[in-house]
Amino acid sequence: MLPRLEMCTKAVQVLWGCFFLWNLCISSTQTIYPGIKARVTQRALDYGIQAGMEMIEQMIKEKNIPDLKGSESLEFLKVDYVNYNFSNIKINAFSFPNTSLAFVPGVGIKALTNHGTANISTNWDVKSPLFQDTGEADLFLSGVYFTGIIVLSQNDFGHPILKLQDCYAQVSHAHVSFSGELSVLYNSFAEPMEKPILKNLNEMLCPIITSEVEALNANLSMLEVLTKIDNYTLLDYSLISSPEITENYIELNLKGVFYPLDNLTDPPFLPVPFVLPERSDSMLYVGISEFFFKSASFAYFIAGAFNVTFSMKEISNHLVQNSQGLGNMLSRIAEIYILSQPFMVRVMATEPPVISLLPGNFTLDIPASIVILTQPENSTAEAIVSMDFVASTSVGLVILGQRLVCSLSLNRFRLSLPESSRNNIEVLRFENILSSILHFGILPLANAKLQQGIPLPNPHKISFVNSDVEVFEGFLLISTDLKYETSLKQQPSFHGWEGLSLMSGQWRGKPAA
Repeated sequence: MLPRLEMCTKAVQVLWGCFFLWNLCISSTQTIYPGIKARVTQRALDYGIQAGMEMIEQMIKEKNIPDLKGSESLEFLKVDYVNYNFSNIKINAFSFPNTSLAFVPGVGIKALTNHGTANISTNWDVKSPLFQDTGEADLFLSGVYFTGIIVLSQNDFGHPILKLQDCYAQVSHAHVSFSGELSVLYNSFAEPMEKPILKNLNEMLCPIITSEVEALNANLSMLEVLTKIDNYTLLDYSLISSPEITENYIELNLKGVFYPLDNLTDPPFLPVPFVLPERSDSMLYVGISEFFFKSASFAYFIAGAFNVTFSMKEISNHLVQNSQGLGNMLSRIAEIYILSQPFMVRVMATEPPVISLLPGNFTLDIPASIVILTQPENSTAEAIVSMDFVASTSVGLVILGQRLVCSLSLNRFRLSLPESSRNNIEVLRFENILSSILHFGILPLANAKLQQGIPLPNPHKISFVNSDVEVFEGFLLISTDLKYETSLKQQPSFHGWEGLSLMSGQWRGKPAA
């Protein structure tokens, strides 16, 4: 008997082990779909060249260029060596007339520029066995050529990673012009110095560019991809996969999920795949899935954000502003209950609001209970009436600044009543009153809170222009162009982005307030 029992026990353990391994295998191979997709088109790259020149010009003003040192022999002067040092190097002007950015499918973005020029001013000093002197000089560079591929990926924390691949940079010509009392003498042997200057400069270019990319990565890794939206929720903008790159666009897959402020557990439902339409007229397309809004609904419900109490003063202010025909509403409530005490309206969601995205139609159904209370002086609040209801609303959408702003409008209002109360005249009167309070009082208050909007992912000093919002089945699509504004003061979507100058040694991230 005992051997048989032991065999059964072992069999159960084996079955449980197999079941555990099967679940582990299923969970590890389960595809994770994004809540947000961001697609950058060739139009954005073309505009990026223009904006990039402005950014480079600003960065160059702040960049400390290392000194250029060397030693050369001047045979025509019978001088064995001349040690020279160019310091305080400043780039006063530059031009890259032939610059292009293009997608390399499956790899990254290729940058190419040629026929570039630059005007540089510098201080100099020379030392030799025969003489030493200091002064100023101008250096003109021409035939500047650069090519490289920026490879994009992600790290384990969902931050973007950039890597410079196949870098090649060369300056074809350099002309040095000295100024000062002995400028005629120095300019006579400037030409022999130009060749070593070019050699040293060409050896420095790719390491300098690579170090800037590494500095950029160091700061990208410190960006907060988990953004606090308000006192109730956080929003996760982390990358869930490496960017998808085709010959026409680059597409970023972001997690796009809301969490209650004190609970980072994923919601009890999963995102489903969605595909952005093939378009290229705008610089940027952002697809926001139904899952994104469902996670927001769930997170705010769990956090208790849908349980609110409004004073009649708050509601009546909106009633007066929004409806001329409801000025006697409070007196009608008083007529029914012959009460003169201040009223309060408490609304409590009984379930997470239900989100539905269909072509051209974004609806939000709110199952809740509503309680009208009065609070006699020196006494606790007393409920006058309590009813469950479902408010079906349409969601209006607009892009304001760098935020998606939603507004609610009431479609219909349904009370959930027991059979015995459905023909009660007093209840029916309250149904009309509560519907009006919801429509003209509570919804305007909710819309006022919704005006803060949802932050959209965008780099600092980049604003959205010519934006449009469309609703498709299962997701909404934002189509927008971009504008770089050096004077733009905005709160970036990713905390810590706003203080970055993109230059190694000059980049300083500031924590978000």
